[in-house]
Amino acid sequence: METLLLLTYAALCVIIFKVFKIPLNKWTVPTAVLGGIIFITLIILGMNYNFPFSEDGKQAFRTVPIVSQVRGRVIDVPVKANMPLNKGDVLFRIDPTPFQAKVDKLRAEIKQASQNALSLDSSLNQATADLNKAIADRDQAKREYSRYAAGHAQGAFSDQMVDTRLQTYKAAEATVAAAQAQVEHAKNSVNSVINGENTQVASLMAQLRRAEFKLENTVVRAPSAGYVSMVGLREGTMSTALGLAPVMTFVPDDEQSKNTYVAAFRQNATLRLKPGYKAELLFPSIPGTVFSGEVEQVLPAIGESQFQGQGKLLTTADVANQGRVLVMVKATDPRLADYKLPQGAQVEIAVYSDHLKEISIIRKILIRMSSWENYVYLDH
Repeated sequence: METLLLLTYAALCVIIFKVFKIPLNKWTVPTAVLGGIIFITLIILGMNYNFPFSEDGKQAFRTVPIVSQVRGRVIDVPVKANMPLNKGDVLFRIDPTPFQAKVDKLRAEIKQASQNALSLDSSLNQATADLNKAIADRDQAKREYSRYAAGHAQGAFSDQMVDTRLQTYKAAEATVAAAQAQVEHAKNSVNSVINGENTQVASLMAQLRRAEFKLENTVVRAPSAGYVSMVGLREGTMSTALGLAPVMTFVPDDEQSKNTYVAAFRQNATLRLKPGYKAELLFPSIPGTVFSGEVEQVLPAIGESQFQGQGKLLTTADVANQGRVLVMVKATDPRLADYKLPQGAQVEIAVYSDHLKEISIIRKILIRMSSWENYVYLDH
């Protein structure tokens, strides 16, 4: 930028000296040089502060790491690199055999548990009938024991006969207690429900839903419209569910991110970076053309200054690195849609504040000259 200003000023001086036939002497030449230094310095200082410019900019777009929900062997990868996909299109498949077997096993167990639940009322009725029979046998044994005990008092029965009836009565009493326990157990089984379902059936249903979820996720699908840039996954690869190593990177087809660019500006210009300010964008990939835009957001944090709580103090090195202010700029120029730029393209951005608008024309001229310079480059 400074070189362009110097060359422009030098050209103006030559024209003025030629047109007005100003002589070249020890007064005119130093005056022109000193005046140029002062003029260009003021222009640069005022322009850089009020109309900040950044060469460090890129298109910002998000990607989605693709990780399977289950662990298994990949058996099919139908997706093709850089081909448009719709939401729900298959990316790859995992061998579903063990997951299908688990689902079938749980469905069989649920059917059996449901049948068992239906027979709980019958079990309760049977336990109640057994209790009533046990009570009747106990009462009969008690009467028999009482009769023999009364007869023994009158010398009619021996001690052994009385003791036999007593033991029979105690056994009948124990049978009644066991039958009562069976009735309570049957009642608890009948009354053991969750949301209207038997607890065992409810537990198996929860396991079945989890197993069906895993079975469904053996087919990994596109989370939205977009594409997979590179497909390195092949059949036979073991896919894990830990998420530590994504097997694919999915690029969503986000219209908003296609027109969003991020540039890093010096912190000196922070007060002249506000949402709503006009901006202009120039791309090295589109020489000779400048596009209009608008500041969408000034990010409230500088990444170089972040730190996490650790078991050590901050050092000088931690605060010595001065980061830049990141600004999100939205391209509003409809002409940009005519150019098929790859996502992540480099961009240079100038922002125009509401201060000293009179000299903003210089910034506009300079960035257009810089845009024309993109036609010239050398590859080593």
